[in-house]
Amino acid sequence: MTDESNRPRYMISVAAELVGMHPQTLRIYEQKGLLRPKRTAGNTRLYSELDIERLRLIQRLTSEIGLNLAGVEQVLHLEDELRHMKRRLQRMEEDMREALQQVHRQYRRDLVLYRPPQPPVRRQA
Repeated sequence: MTDESNRPRYMISVAAELVGMHPQTLRIYEQKGLLRPKRTAGNTRLYSELDIERLRLIQRLTSEIGLNLAGVEQVLHLEDELRHMKRRLQRMEEDMREALQQVHRQYRRDLVLYRPPQPPVRRQA
């Protein structure tokens, strides 16, 4: 998620037009907790690109798949949880890679060449 895609920029009328919905529908979605647009100091709603994407997803879930808003809420919750778990997994993978590199650096430092013992050489008199 980039800062640019999360930057609030569209007023409710523009956001509604971009997704082909009525502004009141966006207000209802916000009331139900499906969407959280940012607010200006004057309490005007401003929607980001991520909000627009979320509205399009809600639209697909309701019109194409036929989910009601309770179903949409569950899907959005699971999507948010999945996104959170992916970020967590990425951090864990990065930590694991760093730990492996640290182990490799350590054993390279401690590496001692092994030579198997040789039987004594007998000299003939």
